[in-house]
Amino acid sequence: MQANNIMEIILIQDVDNLGAANEVVSVKNGYARNYLIPRKLAVENNNSNKKQLEERLKQARKKEEAMLAEINSVIAKLNAAPLKLGAKTGTSGKIFGSVTNLQLSRAIREQKGYEIDRKKIHITEDIKELGTYKATIDFGGGHSTEVEFEVVAE
Repeated sequence: MQANNIMEIILIQDVDNLGAANEVVSVKNGYARNYLIPRKLAVENNNSNKKQLEERLKQARKKEEAMLAEINSVIAKLNAAPLKLGAKTGTSGKIFGSVTNLQLSRAIREQKGYEIDRKKIHITEDIKELGTYKATIDFGGGHSTEVEFEVVAE
């Protein structure tokens, strides 16, 4: 472990110019003992800390898998049937105003039972008349889906 004044440590938090949390890195003995370990940024790379690291990584994987399963079930429900959005229209079929991501967020809550933050919904075009349109919902972490919705007269 310790050779030539070098020490292996496990980072607990991200450290600039060194590495990310849960990463094993080699640093100088003094840097680890005088700076990283006292500030709770890292722990020594020994057997018990390795076991704790493995457990943290296992828990993170489980959490990620559960979140992915939840996202996939939401996507399946959203794509099962198009959403219907009511809008006030004139005689020519044009909408008074336009459809917003807030209205779409409310429609998802009322019709599908999911609370999706309006900031995560991106409508690709200005909606000024009745018809079928698409919007993208970004769940974060590189997961997104395209949702179809229909604008109908109220």
